[in-house]
Amino acid sequence: MPEFASDIEIARAARKKPIQEIGARLGIPPEHLLPYGHDKAKVGQEFIAGLKDRPDGHLVLVTAINPTPAGEGKTTTTVGLGDGLAALGKNVAICIREASLGPCFGMKGGAAGGGHAQVVPMEDMNLHFTGDFHAITSAHNLLAAMLDNHVYWGNALDIDVRRVALRRVMDMNDRALRGIVTSLGGVANGFPRESGFDITVASEVMAILCLATDLSDLERRLGDIIVAWRRDRTPVYARDLKAEGAMTVLLKDAMQPNLVQTLENTPAFVHGGPFANIAHGCNSVMATTTALKLADFVVTEAGFGADLGAEKFFDIKCRKAGLKPAAAVVVATVRALKMNGGVAKADLGAENVDAVRAGCANLERHLNNVGRFGVPAVVAINHFTGDTEAEIAAVTDHVSQLGAKAVVCRHWADGSSGITDLASEVVALAEAGSADFTPLYPDEMPLFEKIETVAKKIYHAGDVTADAKVLNQLKEWEAQGYGHLPVCMAKTQYSFTTDPNHRGAPEGHVVPVREVRLSAGAGFVVAICGDIMTMPGLPSVPSAESIRLNDAGEVEGLF
Repeated sequence: MPEFASDIEIARAARKKPIQEIGARLGIPPEHLLPYGHDKAKVGQEFIAGLKDRPDGHLVLVTAINPTPAGEGKTTTTVGLGDGLAALGKNVAICIREASLGPCFGMKGGAAGGGHAQVVPMEDMNLHFTGDFHAITSAHNLLAAMLDNHVYWGNALDIDVRRVALRRVMDMNDRALRGIVTSLGGVANGFPRESGFDITVASEVMAILCLATDLSDLERRLGDIIVAWRRDRTPVYARDLKAEGAMTVLLKDAMQPNLVQTLENTPAFVHGGPFANIAHGCNSVMATTTALKLADFVVTEAGFGADLGAEKFFDIKCRKAGLKPAAAVVVATVRALKMNGGVAKADLGAENVDAVRAGCANLERHLNNVGRFGVPAVVAINHFTGDTEAEIAAVTDHVSQLGAKAVVCRHWADGSSGITDLASEVVALAEAGSADFTPLYPDEMPLFEKIETVAKKIYHAGDVTADAKVLNQLKEWEAQGYGHLPVCMAKTQYSFTTDPNHRGAPEGHVVPVREVRLSAGAGFVVAICGDIMTMPGLPSVPSAESIRLNDAGEVEGLF
């Protein structure tokens, strides 16, 4: 291996064990594994159903400060922490999300960790993996096709074609499909209407798969999807189109969690992948609850910063699945804190303790926010070689003044041996039993008040604005019995505000809610804020330009 190996070179050099051995570490018999090659498998639902009476292990959430171009390493820390706990002799499993093709070919790169803290097979995870996303895309678009077909053949449900809520999806960044007109070309092609595409990870079907507890719950939730509205404003559901059965058939295998391993052969469940800026950003409930029955410690992550990912993990996933986190880790880097303190990316190499101290305001906000939910937290300083002792001390001192602890982690370079200090701190927090998890708001709070609560308590906004159309829509849903649902905030991940360029810890800003969407099957109301898009676009130089097969038939440029 080269002295300065890339992530993909490190992953290729991994000494993977047969997936049956990884399953055996968690007590999964080989007959309950559906292998996808030698190094990945799905866990059978019959086996999972038999675990329900077992006690749960400790659930540990890994979250982070707001992401910056400098990098934070949340997934890398999640994987490293799992390996670190295993190195301490703990029975541990990791739970992370699957990667979307859109970001992989756009700008983000891999989603399996990095350096010597990775989940493998890395290339498979970042490409087609076990086909789950394709199944979700197909199930969603089957529903869309059945909706248009119903209208074409007489519209017995009296669907108002001006009020069709369902868009189509694909797992790629393609801004040209955000707004389209369908059914052009004459009578044989149906009735023309405006529509559009979302990325698959924003699909309600994705959210449903990640929140469903079994196949029957999946089918019920799919049937609850609101696809359109009649002229009398009553909803039309997927079950009215008799679509939920066929959709469940398409999702039968995708519903089963995927089991893989880390570079150090720690078991890892990689299942589901809703975005955290436009969806709830957590791996599947089925994977997490299965892992909790099989392991003493389960390390999972929530997408992007704690303002989006952790809030949704607590207020949506934990609320719906009855999960009680034992501890949390907030990941930060000195580089990212300097950017939050006003330093440009090009100048990050120079020591700047004052900028680190200024940037700690962002870290402090996230740490305090996690505390609002009653979950004890520790800060992981994901180490970069350019970090100076004075800069690291500025972070540890600031966190200490907040009554918490910051631990320097070198898992990217050293694997589990570089993160055992953090692992020991997590064990101490979890086993102390001091967590008193409480969601941010009660179910009975009105929908707009829930939006205001998140914006003001988590984002520290001064006000939330929405036009009469949005407010009336929320009241209408409350009258129809959906007022008890949690809210899923869709906003930029780069800032507490809706301006992606406003870093640090701003206060008193305005959060504009431009649109709300009811995800009745998933069980939440989406509030779309600012300019956030549910179909991303590719950057001016997409990473796809650098991805190719080399002469040996290996993938190059993926990460």
